Amino acid sequence: MTYSGEVTVGGPADVHELKDLMITKIAVGPMNNNAYLLRCRATDEQLLIDAANEADTLLGMIGGDGIASVVTTHRHGDHWQALAEVAAATGARTYAGREDAEGIPVRTDVPVDDGDTIRVGRVELTARHLVGHTPGSIALVYDDPHGHPHVFTGDCLFPGGVGNTHDDPKAFASLLHDVETKIFDALPDETWVYPGHGNDTSLGAERPHLPEWHARGW
Repeated sequence: MTYSGEVTVGGPADVHELKDLMITKIAVGPMNNNAYLLRCRATDEQLLIDAANEADTLLGMIGGDGIASVVTTHRHGDHWQALAEVAAATGARTYAGREDAEGIPVRTDVPVDDGDTIRVGRVELTARHLVGHTPGSIALVYDDPHGHPHVFTGDCLFPGGVGNTHDDPKAFASLLHDVETKIFDALPDETWVYPGHGNDTSLGAERPHLPEWHARGW
């Protein structure tokens, strides 16, 4: 089956099979949050991005092999509703951006800074600190050695624009600057984007609209 990235709450997960990594996407909770399970194909170690909601659904997706770690992309409550239960059930290490850790009511074992490496088996993810949606939001970049990059953007980048900055012009300017310099300027058009809600996109699909985003201010 070809991966589409289109998932719905209560529906099946969708699996993106890469040479070294399997990415399983599922939608959970009343705010249609995306959670992503990454599995290293060489070691079978697993990592979860955003234990957003529906702990039973997430644990069912994780399966008997468990997870070594869970990364919370930012401190907003819809992204960690199931974190305590999933971490307790699996014993996973918890990661979050350093500036957001205090806003997450589950202990962050590993505070994350810009440029840090997070590993799942033999696969390396690079954290990018993107300021504006929250002070400590992070995106995770997987630079696939066999293909194009993949980036998990939390709520910092979606199809059609950057994340909500709540009509704060300074926060918007900060977020758009970080997304441009650390994501668009650093990665090619082929980069696949996995957001915190809704459908996937690519940097190539979004790049032509950057001037529009600047002009509209949100």
